[in-house]
Amino acid sequence: MSDHMDYIIGSDIGTSSTKSISLGIDGVVKCSFQQAYPTTHPQPGFSEQNPAVILQAVKDGIRQIVQQQGYAPAAISFSSAMHSMMPLDSAGNPLTPLLIWADNRSWHYAEMLRASGLGEEIYHHTGTPVHAMSPLSKLIWLREEAPEIFGQAAIFLGIKEYIIRELFGQELMDHSIASATGLFDIRTYQWNATALATAGIREEQLPKPVPADYIIRGLKPDVAEELGIPADTPFVIGGSDGCLAQLGSGALDAGHATLTIGTSGAVRMAIPEVATDQQQRLFTYLLTDGVYISGGASNNGGVLLQWLVKDFLRGAIPLEELLPAALALPPDSLICLPYLLGERAPIWDSGASASFIGIRPHHGAEHFTRAVMEGICYALLSITMALEETAGPIRKISVSGGFTQSHGWIQLMADIFGKEMTLDNRPDASALGAIKLAAATLGLPLANGGDGEQLVFVPDSTNQGHYQRQYERFITLYQLLRV
Repeated sequence: MSDHMDYIIGSDIGTSSTKSISLGIDGVVKCSFQQAYPTTHPQPGFSEQNPAVILQAVKDGIRQIVQQQGYAPAAISFSSAMHSMMPLDSAGNPLTPLLIWADNRSWHYAEMLRASGLGEEIYHHTGTPVHAMSPLSKLIWLREEAPEIFGQAAIFLGIKEYIIRELFGQELMDHSIASATGLFDIRTYQWNATALATAGIREEQLPKPVPADYIIRGLKPDVAEELGIPADTPFVIGGSDGCLAQLGSGALDAGHATLTIGTSGAVRMAIPEVATDQQQRLFTYLLTDGVYISGGASNNGGVLLQWLVKDFLRGAIPLEELLPAALALPPDSLICLPYLLGERAPIWDSGASASFIGIRPHHGAEHFTRAVMEGICYALLSITMALEETAGPIRKISVSGGFTQSHGWIQLMADIFGKEMTLDNRPDASALGAIKLAAATLGLPLANGGDGEQLVFVPDSTNQGHYQRQYERFITLYQLLRV
């Protein structure tokens, strides 16, 4: 019998990087590896990535962890960003780069479909709001604008499905990722015939949908050798980063929401049954039987601050100096509509743009930075309020993502929301969710599940009236400036 402690690898395939962590069955993170990759924008509205580069980042992460551990894992499980799409020909060659969630080229077709009765019907079957982010809209754009490529496509895959195909030679998509395509019926767990017809594709041009706890075995021999693990190592297919972040945050109980700000942002809550929003503001994605994740995502999280520093302020002051300076300021009337990349929930307006309103001579870089941070908070507050209307009251909010490195920003969020924010001392929530899912699937006893101490940020009511007025201005200004 081996003296080695079993461990599981969670590989989180994100928008800007892939992060892999190993967690022992004692609940302790053993090691981690993160590899970044770029997104290109060859034309306005285009957001593309090279799938081969992401595949290599996934393989590098697994190999590095196995080398550090010195022996093979008990299992590997995947989390992945949603909404990516890429056509492949009959030989398995990509016909385009990977179109990621931020790709906005199909916005015109999405707007037309969203405004129709057909779009509303598809939304209530699939739980995915009609928007340029979704593979449904991307497929319509490809069919109309690049028919020669569309006609050559034998299958359409997202990034995780492409990786699984390269590792195992199988064409599979988990229910969680499938439920974010706009093509999958979240009640029947099958591809929706109306959505397929609207996209102009056949069921056999999509991967086989399988549950999130589906186990894949049989790595290609050369891949197994490259990763340094046995070919029969069990891989749990896993789910989307959003759904697994909910699991990883221990937030599957009623009224327990999660708020994440990374490149983008999101607010989510687990519900026991399908509950789509009559105003089509929110998504409802399937994690596992009887566990649905409802909420909304914002296009504009950390990416907005990156733009502010690099392009708006021309790199004059680094972000690590700007954030504390901005948070040290008293509340101000300068307001930011943060829609740099258009917006998803709750307005679903691909044509929305960013604005600063109320600029005065005394406003400097730190004022614009604070306005951006507040604008991101207001956008997420609007999602939260829609979520409470649809899914019920929120009694607890757990926060995660890159923004949690700034405790001052978490406090600002608590003050604007008027709700406590809880920061858990956990590793990457999505990767941890993938690990928890794998442990449950394989019956591995996972102590504590990576849980740690909590910090609770209690709202300061001093400026509550100011933030309430600013939020009302925020909502009104969007309506007035909407094109």
